Amino acid sequence: MTSSYAALPNRVVSAGNGIDYAYRDTGGDGVPLVLLQHFRGNLDNWDPALVDALAGARRVVTFDNVGVAATTGRTPGTIAQMARDALAFMDALGLGRADLLGFSIGSFVAQEIALTRPDVARSLVLASSAPRGAAGMHGWAPEVIEATGAPEPTADAYLKVFFAPSGTSQQAAKEFLQRIFGRQQGRDEPTTWATRQAQYDAVCGWGVPDHGSLERLGALRMPVFVANGDSDPMILPHYSHLIAGLVPHARVKIYPDSAHGFLFQHHTEFAADVEAFLATAA
Repeated sequence: MTSSYAALPNRVVSAGNGIDYAYRDTGGDGVPLVLLQHFRGNLDNWDPALVDALAGARRVVTFDNVGVAATTGRTPGTIAQMARDALAFMDALGLGRADLLGFSIGSFVAQEIALTRPDVARSLVLASSAPRGAAGMHGWAPEVIEATGAPEPTADAYLKVFFAPSGTSQQAAKEFLQRIFGRQQGRDEPTTWATRQAQYDAVCGWGVPDHGSLERLGALRMPVFVANGDSDPMILPHYSHLIAGLVPHARVKIYPDSAHGFLFQHHTEFAADVEAFLATAA
């Protein structure tokens, strides 16, 4: 039986690259589902309601990549190195073949993992994602980076990007905040300004327009599920359709009345969709 994510202990594993990775593990059997976190996020920024729903039928592992929060080392400035670092963590934990769920910058890392070592990724779930080299992805709009990239971002600023302005979405935002701040003991370390800078460098590098980079996604042969909110100002939903057009047999779903954090607002529906998708990948 899995434990509630909000009560899971923080664990540390030492990898062959000399890094000590902080992670949480719900336990369970079968192919693990590894979650890759968003820009400036740590272990506590995963919605416990979402992780618990995902863990109902499988093992779920979350972790801080190199230099992020409680993991040692220096955050790299490229998605390619982040992918190699994530693979080192997976190797250290002995995960073998896994399903990958990447959110935002984590979805970029998931794509790169699958292209670097395709035998490791059984399937990909790409939430609020864009392909490398897509036009319009070279950095984020000023209002977005002001909200999420400031030295001391506020909860209100984040919510403007993660949730839509409607009453329904804003109510979901309040409930989400209660869930992620419900854990009182054993919280993760905050991410640093150095991590923010490196991650944004990586995002900008990923977004340099390059038609050849888009064609790389045609190499993916594992099942891929792409999803986003219909009002995401950070990574526009049309990039989900672009990925689905580049990846053979990819599925796409856009969730209504939601933004970058659609997977937290629609956590029950999204978890059910992910479970149905992973069942077909077995």
